[in-house]
Amino acid sequence: MNKFFNDVWEGLNATPKRLSSKYFYDEAGDKLFQEIMQTPEYYLTNCELEIFSEKTDEISELMLSHSTSFDLVELGAGDAMKSTFLLKNLQDRKADFVYYPIDISAHVIENLSDKLPDEIPGIRINGMNGEYFDMLKQIKKISSRKKVVLFLGSSIGNIPFEHTGDFLNELHQQLNPGDLLLTGFDLKKDPRLILAAYNDASGATKRFNLNLLQRINRELDADFNLAGFEHYPVYDEASGACKSYLKSLSKQRVRIGEVGWVHFAKGEMIFMEISQKYSLQQTDELARANAFKPVKHIFDNKEWFLDTIWQVVT
Repeated sequence: MNKFFNDVWEGLNATPKRLSSKYFYDEAGDKLFQEIMQTPEYYLTNCELEIFSEKTDEISELMLSHSTSFDLVELGAGDAMKSTFLLKNLQDRKADFVYYPIDISAHVIENLSDKLPDEIPGIRINGMNGEYFDMLKQIKKISSRKKVVLFLGSSIGNIPFEHTGDFLNELHQQLNPGDLLLTGFDLKKDPRLILAAYNDASGATKRFNLNLLQRINRELDADFNLAGFEHYPVYDEASGACKSYLKSLSKQRVRIGEVGWVHFAKGEMIFMEISQKYSLQQTDELARANAFKPVKHIFDNKEWFLDTIWQVVT
């Protein structure tokens, strides 16, 4: 059995049930996430796009002040819409860098490898399809240059708060003192704005979540009835945790291939994803607790979103 099956079977037999958000991004999921980013409620994309489109010089200059020759590694590159502003700026400055987009979706890497050389003549790109840390290890074997890692879109918020330190510790192990990390944090704000971003009126987020059940049906020969589940997001202002679930609308059972059945009670939920929100102080504390030094805070004009640059210090 493959890893996708093992993770799905284990997650659906856990208490409470869960599915890994990394499996959202098949070809249909990629397109649906692009649709989410275009919804008026999903403010995160516009906030970070504003930073990368209006403050690109500031970001480039800071990177080049630390190293004139480096590997620019993007974890979960997606369509590289925001990072393309940075890539063009660095290329215009004739910076000596190689761009390594990493994504679990082969479709994403193929698309970037095709389109970016046309959009940014002369760019050196080496797309990496796979898990973040597996690909980082490969890049270290390919090149010993300084690393600048991009982890955008509040992706760090998709890691449960109690496991964020584990992620940063593993990332730290793949880097060297002086390397940089630029990562995005969605900041705490009006709870109504946050919840609406994960429950858009057009239903794009609902379709995005349900698409994972469709993928399980297709790739693992399951028989989820998508109409039997509803998208259910919740936000806890005190902890900053915004969580997405799929709720079973009735008592039902789902066959997963030839292996067996998964039973659902009416109202039982599958945990799909967390989108953690932070205060500015929490982001700095997180850096220092994991051997990074905050170097620069860059905000959008509303100060709803933070792109922060950290340096590896030990």
